Amino acid sequence: MTNIILSGCNGKMGQVICRLARENPEATVVAGFDPFTEVKNDFPVFPAPQQIAAQADVIIDFSNPASLDALLDFALLHKLPLVISTTGHTSEQKERITAASKEIPVFMSGNMSLGINLMMNLVAQAAKTLEGLFDIELIEKHHNKKIDAPSGTALMLADAINDARETKCDYVFERASKREKRGASELGIHSIRGGTIVGEHSVIFAGNDEIIEITHTAMSRKVFAVGALKAATYMVGRPAGLYSMKEVIQESI
Repeated sequence: MTNIILSGCNGKMGQVICRLARENPEATVVAGFDPFTEVKNDFPVFPAPQQIAAQADVIIDFSNPASLDALLDFALLHKLPLVISTTGHTSEQKERITAASKEIPVFMSGNMSLGINLMMNLVAQAAKTLEGLFDIELIEKHHNKKIDAPSGTALMLADAINDARETKCDYVFERASKREKRGASELGIHSIRGGTIVGEHSVIFAGNDEIIEITHTAMSRKVFAVGALKAATYMVGRPAGLYSMKEVIQESI
């Protein structure tokens, strides 16, 4: 049984993880951290990580980048693996995550969906094969409550494409400020926010007289919760280091 401390337990994603954990015989949430403690759960919820006294094997973070420093301090103090599922971290925060991974196992992914992580491999392969022949554009869609743009997943996909190419891409986030034709090395990244869209990411490879489009659509938040629980179980007992969904998928295969 994997005992989990859940950061952001009273948020939308946190509540989905709680429901799945109740149905999972291999994992249980033993305590939660959330500034909003009004939601009733079947485990204790604390407004600050330092107040948590429960014995746990791993921490899952589905909260807000503002909580990162307190979570890292808590994880380092108790030598607990940390699964970071939150996006929108600053460069300074990312540096601190990397530093912490030298002392504890840290899992970090901009998207917890197994399908998205497979998509990363597909777009990387396509980018390598089609380099110089096809233009690449990336479109991401999310609900109107999402704060960061572009999404962490969009940047993950863009980086996967960029790493696969010999000639590196120039990320272009808007074209309204300049009137000129598209550059050959451009990778356009476009964000759409509206309604209750859970998440949709499309990578378009546009060539002469043909288009290849690879799309992933999340129909519910459940896909992210399933991935987070898989990652949490995987991280228990791992040595210090920085991990991603790539390792989880490889073990599953």
